[in-house]
Amino acid sequence: MSAETVVAVAATVIALGSLWVSWAQTRATRLHNRQSVRPLLRIRRIRQDDLVGLKLVNAGLGPAVVTRSAVLLDGVVAGEWNREVKEVLFTPGLWPKTYSLRAGSVVLAGQETFLVSLDGNDAGRLQEFWSLIDRRLVIEVEYESLYGGEGFFVTSARPAAGN
Repeated sequence: MSAETVVAVAATVIALGSLWVSWAQTRATRLHNRQSVRPLLRIRRIRQDDLVGLKLVNAGLGPAVVTRSAVLLDGVVAGEWNREVKEVLFTPGLWPKTYSLRAGSVVLAGQETFLVSLDGNDAGRLQEFWSLIDRRLVIEVEYESLYGGEGFFVTSARPAAGN
């Protein structure tokens, strides 16, 4: 084998190695960029002396873009989490504050907001509302990062036993 052939083979191997390193680095950079703006939504139950509700928290690093929301009452889908469904779910005597989540809504990084809350000093009314949101009402939210396509999901449903 001639010296020119050895040099040519070595140059080809080095070029292919460089191509592979560049590809791997590009892939790692893209993954890092996606993770650096990943939202992380959580729904927390809040029960205090004068306040009861479900709080949506974005504990992630980037904004969450809502792709779908739904509310279920006793396991039956009532519709998207918006003003119209509120009128179906709540009796006028138990009229809470709500924050709608329509497709396209954005929850900023670090944002905390009550999806539904009731405040006041009527303990019976607060207990009735707590029973509703703790046992019967479930809010589901599908969302994604600014990159899109991830299909993240959060629900206010209690985890099944053993999970």
